Amino acid sequence: MSISFRPLRPILGATSLVALTALPAMAETVKLTLLGVGDVYSYAEEDGRGGFPRLNAVARAERAANPNTLYLFNGDMLSPSLISGFDMGQNTIDFTNLVPFDLAVPGNHEFDFGPENFADKMKASKYPWAAINITKADGSAIEGLGGVTVKEVGGLKVALVPVAQDTSPEVSSTGDLKFLPTVDTAVEAAKAAREGGADIVVGVVQTNMENDRALMKSHAFDVILSGDDHTYATAYDGVTAYVETSVDAQLLTPIDLTVEIGDKDGKRTIKWTPAFRFIDTATVTPDPESQTLADTFTADMDAKLNVEIGTSETAIDSRRNVVRAEEATMGNLIADAMRAATGADIALMNGGGIRGDRTYDAGARLTRRDILTELPFGNVTVVTELPGSQVLAALENAVSQVEKGAGRFAQVSGLSFAFDAAAEPGSRVSEVMVGDAPLDAGKTYTVAVNDYILGGGDGYSSLGGGKIITGTGGGQLVANDVMAYVEKLGTVKPAVEGRIRKLGQ
Repeated sequence: MSISFRPLRPILGATSLVALTALPAMAETVKLTLLGVGDVYSYAEEDGRGGFPRLNAVARAERAANPNTLYLFNGDMLSPSLISGFDMGQNTIDFTNLVPFDLAVPGNHEFDFGPENFADKMKASKYPWAAINITKADGSAIEGLGGVTVKEVGGLKVALVPVAQDTSPEVSSTGDLKFLPTVDTAVEAAKAAREGGADIVVGVVQTNMENDRALMKSHAFDVILSGDDHTYATAYDGVTAYVETSVDAQLLTPIDLTVEIGDKDGKRTIKWTPAFRFIDTATVTPDPESQTLADTFTADMDAKLNVEIGTSETAIDSRRNVVRAEEATMGNLIADAMRAATGADIALMNGGGIRGDRTYDAGARLTRRDILTELPFGNVTVVTELPGSQVLAALENAVSQVEKGAGRFAQVSGLSFAFDAAAEPGSRVSEVMVGDAPLDAGKTYTVAVNDYILGGGDGYSSLGGGKIITGTGGGQLVANDVMAYVEKLGTVKPAVEGRIRKLGQ
């Protein structure tokens, strides 16, 4: 089978007309539509844009307009969200079952509540889940999780290559599941699908843009639909069409492929041209059935969460770029609450676990909703005993990827430190103080953390091996500790106090 690609320019001029007449007389034209989406955390709209009711409306409309439509999910919906702290993501399954995907790939957030919860959600889905690079610890297949899927669409054999992010074990609770390399596994599978007779090869992937560029450069794919970066982008290099699928279904881009199926010397030929369509979902009328379900969820959540628990005298900042790079007032509030609840010497909270991404004005009245929006993962506060050497190693991990905005950056209580982002990772931290005394590498400290990083999440392997004082069974949710702390004080006044100082600035 020979594969060639038509350029985006229209067919004009004598040369193009000759090429046109040279096509086989029996050539057939098929319009194939690919609608990709990922990173949909909130079922509700935000400022009149995004959310499942609008997404479902678009998906229904695309399928109605073209029966040769594939609706594909590239990861992250079970968590984090306010409601997922209550139902572990079941709401997203309810919404997507109304308009099922043709295929769904698990993102790292599908494992935030553990692999058992993901397995339950797969069983509850009215659509297939697949990922070629996730196996059990022994390398065997995971029940219910498929692999490369070939769809017969309009006479075309469309191979869907589903690939998960290989860094998922570092950022989520994947248990003992094994994740193979994202790029190498994807490219190998795409080439095999082509050799196996696929007319169109589509990568449905959850990975970062650096990996996306590597996948495009391989030219093993006709189309790549990618999530994970929480941004929107399109590209076409003459060989591969690409969409980075935004966040919360705010911006959508169906790709229409005009595919010519021909015959040359007895061999099937495929030529295609892509057309990208931009949809701002602020212009979309929500799907009525989905909106009814959303209204039901909202009413239930309002009754549970619109309860005031206290007031903040000072402004609070939980913006993503702040909690992952510097001392943040929301980080101080959370870490202080964890230490107050446990009596630990030190508290560490990974900035990636703080998700509100907003600011609160001085005088703001804080509600249960606010705290659960900031802490939606359902993590438990645990206490372990560790020598100062391991505390230092944890702090080095915390700042080892600060230039990347990694979620491992730590918000702290009970200690202070300085770091130099220009230094080599592992040698960035200095001037560590616990209370009024320098950190003693040989002294044992009680350290309050959440169960996710205690288990090695976000690269915190240095927190392991200590004596567990309060485990997950005896601990409270971090969110509950913060709510109790605010409610007890009545008025809080978190401030940037110099707990974390950046050197060289």
